[in-house]
Amino acid sequence: MKKLLFLLAILCSTFTFAQGLKSPSEFLGYELGTRFTRHHQVVDYYEYLASVASDRMQLQEYGKTNELRPLILASISSADNMRDLENIRKEHLKNTVGEGDPSAAIVWLSYNVHGNESVSTEASMQTIFDLLTSKQAYLENTVVLVDPCINPDGRDRYVNWYNQNKNTPYSNDPNSKEHHEGWLNGRSNHYMFDLNRDWAWLTQVESQQRLKQFNKWLPHVHVDFHEQGVDNPYYFAPAAEPYHEVITDFQRDFQERIGKNHAKYFDANGWFYFTKEVFDLLYPSYGDTYPTMNGGVGMTYEQGGSGRAGLGIKTRIGDTLTLKDRIAHHHTTGLSTVEVASKNAIKLNDEFKKFYKNKNFKYKSYVLNGDDDKIHALTKLLAQHKIEYNWGRPGSAKGFSYTSGRTQNLPTNENSLVIHTDQPKGTLVKVLFEPRAKLSDSVTYDITAWSLPYAYGLEAVASEAKVSSEASGPTEISMPDAIVNADTYAYITDWNSMDDARFLAELLREKIRVRYAHKPFSLNGKNHKRGSLIITKADNKNHPGFVNALRSASEKHHKILVPTQTGFVESGKDFGSNSVQMVDDLKVAVLSGKPSSTLRFGEIWYFFEQQLHYPLAVIDSEYMRGVNFSEYDVLILPGGWGYQNFINKDILKDLKAWVRNGGKLIAMNGAIKSLSGEEGFSIKNKIQEKDSTKSTRPFDGSERERIKSAITGAIFKTKVDNTHPLAYGYENSYFTLKLGDDSYEYLTNGNVVYLEENQNTPVSGFAGSKAQKKIAKTLIFGVEHHGDGSVIYMVDNPLFRGFWENGKLFFANALFMVN
Repeated sequence: MKKLLFLLAILCSTFTFAQGLKSPSEFLGYELGTRFTRHHQVVDYYEYLASVASDRMQLQEYGKTNELRPLILASISSADNMRDLENIRKEHLKNTVGEGDPSAAIVWLSYNVHGNESVSTEASMQTIFDLLTSKQAYLENTVVLVDPCINPDGRDRYVNWYNQNKNTPYSNDPNSKEHHEGWLNGRSNHYMFDLNRDWAWLTQVESQQRLKQFNKWLPHVHVDFHEQGVDNPYYFAPAAEPYHEVITDFQRDFQERIGKNHAKYFDANGWFYFTKEVFDLLYPSYGDTYPTMNGGVGMTYEQGGSGRAGLGIKTRIGDTLTLKDRIAHHHTTGLSTVEVASKNAIKLNDEFKKFYKNKNFKYKSYVLNGDDDKIHALTKLLAQHKIEYNWGRPGSAKGFSYTSGRTQNLPTNENSLVIHTDQPKGTLVKVLFEPRAKLSDSVTYDITAWSLPYAYGLEAVASEAKVSSEASGPTEISMPDAIVNADTYAYITDWNSMDDARFLAELLREKIRVRYAHKPFSLNGKNHKRGSLIITKADNKNHPGFVNALRSASEKHHKILVPTQTGFVESGKDFGSNSVQMVDDLKVAVLSGKPSSTLRFGEIWYFFEQQLHYPLAVIDSEYMRGVNFSEYDVLILPGGWGYQNFINKDILKDLKAWVRNGGKLIAMNGAIKSLSGEEGFSIKNKIQEKDSTKSTRPFDGSERERIKSAITGAIFKTKVDNTHPLAYGYENSYFTLKLGDDSYEYLTNGNVVYLEENQNTPVSGFAGSKAQKKIAKTLIFGVEHHGDGSVIYMVDNPLFRGFWENGKLFFANALFMVN
């Protein structure tokens, strides 16, 4: 009897304590769903919960955004579990090496990766409140991690915009301004990057900091909450095909189990939903695929609404979709997810352990050779993913050659990078390194090729046998002692990678004058390639801090400077030749606003500020006509849509005059088309012969017909003229990531990177039959000289999502090497 009374007392005190927690509405002072909550208010609420329910909740700030907003992660479970939380985490991670015996389910709920898909952060507050109160039974055997806002900068941008532009009371008229964000919308982060495409590439600070926490937990279940168009019903798992082949039967089945549980609640409320359509599980850098490829069950949930919905909007069928409706739907699936995980905790642990058992993948090792800087850049990415890597031994490795597409031997040495698949992250290794992802369906939501050896420009083989390797790598490059002094005639250094471009950018910022060689040369018994940088004492005689600034930059960027006491070369051109030119200290501008794409603009902005570290002026299209462009050396037109309507005859005339007077215009993908034509530059669209044959096809086959003309992010091997300044630092071939079938004829001169007649079949990824015909014998990167200036055409995007590492030097060359 006493025992029973004791248990009742505990239950009563728990219930009373739970009832004492303020709901989001009570804490915020307004009913949830009647307005949008700014990020600092969200943080305040989570801090309140963590202080009042400290026995069942921990809150940590795991980082800050570019705009210095806090990134927070809440951990909640029962009081007993929270006291043992670190042991639960460690025991769970032991399963990755087959040693653990955990019993708790680990669920991670991620909200608001797209800032203007703003309902999910609101829903997170109600969800965590209910888990701590009415649904706390789920937490007896479950740890739930809640990231209430992955993208605070984008979300506050949207919320502030909406609050400034909404009607009072709100208008549900879809034509009202509050339902039409401007160009600088809230979807992306500060640099206009889509954080839901950055899980694998980790270019953004939010992704980098989040993954550190993710790898500490590797959850069994991960949900990424999204929104879609206002007229769409709710989407939840199971996902659409194609699934990546590494996804297990259990991962598929568990999505089905969760989906059916959601459906039970949605059916009871009369809510509409769909499954198994649109959102596939192929591309590895999503918030559903990346956790899945790390052993969890990753899922995307999509609520109708997004940036257009505001507090309420009339849909196509005449209903009004409110923020309260949207909160209710995400709140329901969030709780339903935790419920199913709690009921299946043992099964989730068993299957997680099975996932991490060694798998008999076709390729046992990936071996890579290449420029030290590129190898180093790749190892930094691998370390962030907790992927183990080794180093080669003298000899060779036989396997599929990424360069030739055939079985070949690759010479190996202590500088060869070796990655094995018999490691805990072996599945992720296969996904990121495999030469060609297997497609179960060619209709996909994103790109279909991403293989890292191509992206980093490294010579590689995929070996079906495990390659002998060493755990310790080559010693770090040591700088020669005291090589920089005031008496040396000149210093020479190479030009092969973005590290070299960053070094040059720093020298220019420090007002150090630098020359570069247009011809290969040899001096003091050493050979130097085109693009080699030459820093002379004479050019910098008036720079009082020259020696110290050069020494500091070389040490910072690990650059070996080769000293010489003469400019008289043994072969090639002397340092005073016209073939050795000065690198200009450029003033660069980029066009923002319509018609450029926010994503394409953001890639350029990020490249300058975070990768190259070189000043950039951002000029908006709204006031572009009032800018005196004679003050700028370079103008960049990012890719986008609608350039043909924007660049009218007058703007085109002004651009041509500016280029003719010495300006450098860099036109990227969608911007190029507007520059062609009789009154434009000489670039010409490739004319595709129309198919005159008539055929019938079923109404339901329109999508299949459409993809015949599509290229869904496929990799092609191109030809490179590496004697041209745009290609300094490259070999005679380049693997380009092509995102569409835009096609341009060869230029009369200046074809630097191009597809030949027989190069229109992708080495990896999907390209439709009509698209392949269209892109044969077309330009990829080229330079047209016009008067004293030049136009640089980049049909493909070398800065795409910031991860195509081997394309970035082309952009640096366009800035510094091309006159």
